[in-house]
Amino acid sequence: MDTTTQAGITGIRTVAVPVGDQDRALEFYRDVLGFEVRLDGQSPAGRWLEVEPAGSATSIALVADDGQGAGVDTGIRLTTANADATHAALLAQGVDVDPEVLRFGEYVPPMFTFRDQDGNVLVVVEA
Repeated sequence: MDTTTQAGITGIRTVAVPVGDQDRALEFYRDVLGFEVRLDGQSPAGRWLEVEPAGSATSIALVADDGQGAGVDTGIRLTTANADATHAALLAQGVDVDPEVLRFGEYVPPMFTFRDQDGNVLVVVEA
């Protein structure tokens, strides 16, 4: 089976999330969420910092917001084996998590929303 699109695209490597302070964002994504650093280096445009859940094909680039503002709905959906356990773990760490796991019936998996240190919205969905 050919997995290449008509335009030659074969996957999604990185999505970008604007952050006000890359070091502070790194502490949240690495130390609180447990993500690994995929890349942390300097380019002519500034620091490029990517984090990912262990073994993930797609990373999150924590990009300096350059005054354009963080605090966006990222559209990112993270997966977990147990939404209730992940929700409880993030609450226990003081993460800005919605008060409860949402359940919309048998055809929609349990999910919840949380916000990073800059107010960027991410969703966790049970796989």
